[in-house]
Amino acid sequence: MAAPAITHETDALLKGTRFTVPGMRCAGCIAKIERELPKLDGVAAARVNFSAKRVAVEHDPSVTEADLTEALLKLGFEAQPIEANPLGVETQERKTLVRALGVAGFGMMNIMLLSVSIWSGAEGATRELFHWLSALIAMPVIAYSGRPFFSSAWMALKYRRTNMDVPISIGVILATALSLYETITGGGHAYFESAVMLLFFLLAGRALDAEMRTRTRAGIGALLGRMGKSASVIGPDGTTTRMAAGDLEPGMLVLVAAGEALAADGEVEDGTSTIDNSMLTGESTPEPVGPRSKVHAGAINLGAPFRMRLTRTADDTALAEIARLMDEAGQSRSHYVRIADRASRAYAPAVHTLAALAFVGWMIAGAGWHQSLVIAIAVLIITCPCAMGLAVPTAQVVASGALLKRGLLVKDGSALERLAETDVALFDKTGTLTLGEPRADISGLDAEARSVALGLAQSSRHPLSRGLAESLRREGVEAAAVQGVEEISGQGLSGTWNGLRVALERPDSHSADLATRLRIGDAVETITFSDPLRPDAAETIAAMRDQGIEASILSGDRSEAVEAAAQTLGMQARAQVSPQAKLAALEELRSSGKRPLMVGDGLNDGPALAAAHASIAPGTASDASQQAADAVFIGDRLMPVALAIRVARRTMQIVRQNFVFAIGYNVLAVPLALFGYVTPLIAAIAMSVSSLVVVANSLRLAGSAKEPIA
Repeated sequence: MAAPAITHETDALLKGTRFTVPGMRCAGCIAKIERELPKLDGVAAARVNFSAKRVAVEHDPSVTEADLTEALLKLGFEAQPIEANPLGVETQERKTLVRALGVAGFGMMNIMLLSVSIWSGAEGATRELFHWLSALIAMPVIAYSGRPFFSSAWMALKYRRTNMDVPISIGVILATALSLYETITGGGHAYFESAVMLLFFLLAGRALDAEMRTRTRAGIGALLGRMGKSASVIGPDGTTTRMAAGDLEPGMLVLVAAGEALAADGEVEDGTSTIDNSMLTGESTPEPVGPRSKVHAGAINLGAPFRMRLTRTADDTALAEIARLMDEAGQSRSHYVRIADRASRAYAPAVHTLAALAFVGWMIAGAGWHQSLVIAIAVLIITCPCAMGLAVPTAQVVASGALLKRGLLVKDGSALERLAETDVALFDKTGTLTLGEPRADISGLDAEARSVALGLAQSSRHPLSRGLAESLRREGVEAAAVQGVEEISGQGLSGTWNGLRVALERPDSHSADLATRLRIGDAVETITFSDPLRPDAAETIAAMRDQGIEASILSGDRSEAVEAAAQTLGMQARAQVSPQAKLAALEELRSSGKRPLMVGDGLNDGPALAAAHASIAPGTASDASQQAADAVFIGDRLMPVALAIRVARRTMQIVRQNFVFAIGYNVLAVPLALFGYVTPLIAAIAMSVSSLVVVANSLRLAGSAKEPIA
């Protein structure tokens, strides 16, 4: 590959290409790709998103995708350009892991039944029969369930690299080969259960990891799925042609029908209407648009049809830009990765060296190849970092389960680590500090008016109609039998009740966006709406201050609404902040040494949720925001946010205890294995017991979320 060297002068000409690399297994793989790929001519930088198993490469345009794919292959990783990977590869990987886990579990249970009989004293022909039965079960199980490790190890060795799968594969293959030899020669010990048990525990971890990554990627798909799939393009002769979103080009004139989702960004050229832009702004109130108004892909036209001139299409829209920001912002969460990086880089060479030293040392000592090999296998198995590997995820799983019972769903296991480290919090307003739903003030309506209002409101999906109907139903109102209800876009609802014309109309005042007018015959009553704060918002902010976390508001909403909420809660606030400005605010906090927690719900909060040190979204947030956040709280109460921080800090205490035990276990067990006091079976049992101790310690977190926080 011959490409010009990257200089400051050529930075502006760099091209970005992203690959899916499903073969990345550990943080060592991240370091290898980010360190080695930029050494190639024409490559400026390579960044890995481990949770999505993606690599973003900035390179000279003369470097082709084939060149980069070949370079990644030489590093030991198969890669595909993202555009060529319709999510199928990762879905297939997850299914493969789940099937392998099921087969390993089935084999482990059956082999353990036979092994228990041997341990109970079975001798002679009975023991040999059980060994043969174990071999018959274990051989196909290991061959099938071990494929994820064997193929990864082979790929690494093929290009003279190593990774965590290499010692695991060597240990499993050696234990299986030795067990087969013992079975054929009528020996006393076979270690099939050790090999299968090892595979089962390791596969369980990888299957959980694959499931988490699948859910992460689903967020990007959900975001882009909000864009319109096609649009009606108006030709020079006035005729309209339906075109797919991917075929649209800037400059085209498009007719947007009522109820249609916009397929591209543009500017209204003719007509007036209202649009649901909540996915971009977080503002639940319908937004009026007219000539020269800028509109974005994904917004829904709630009113009359209008014409718009396209300005940005396909991957250039604001929605696609937000999706890209969410995808790449996930790469900045590196603290946990750095710790794992150092551990994984030391693990493989250390285990190989110890096992080789044990084999050579015992051969020199005259123990013979059989005994030396048994000891080397025991070293490989006993150093399996299961207790170390379980130290964090078991504590996270138990803590996540406890929080779920209190209404908070933790989506990313490592989020608890970041939540525990947060020292400042940024809240969006609408839908986060507030309920995000228009609540009607119906105190001025008598019983008859309430009944008629519900009879009309329940016929519409307009946000104000839904809010009014919800408020009336909460008061136990029964709907009147309104006949012939009609809805006119932008005007309201009308019908007939007891011979009178009744209607929910657009009021004449400037507060029309947050009010409606109920008409019954000649009588008219204005119904106002508000978006109230969550009932425990003030208590939650106070509880967070008690934990040393200062909270402020960072919102894209109007200044008036934000200031009112800030004064009520006693918080600092910034209003009318764009998604890019939110990212800049987060970066400013990070550069000053802070670790911010972002709490938001709108689609405009998506990049900030992904870029923050930790993030939480309410259950009423957009699908994309929920997917971008580390955790989601359910219900009207905000207190789960403060509770999550307390439980996260307690979780990290347990994690540190688990690490101390796991390290202590290896300090004691490894010398015993090196000096020949441990067989592969005892090594597998010791490894399993150490894992159980870590699990038992983690279970103490089960009650951590039950104590009241305020």
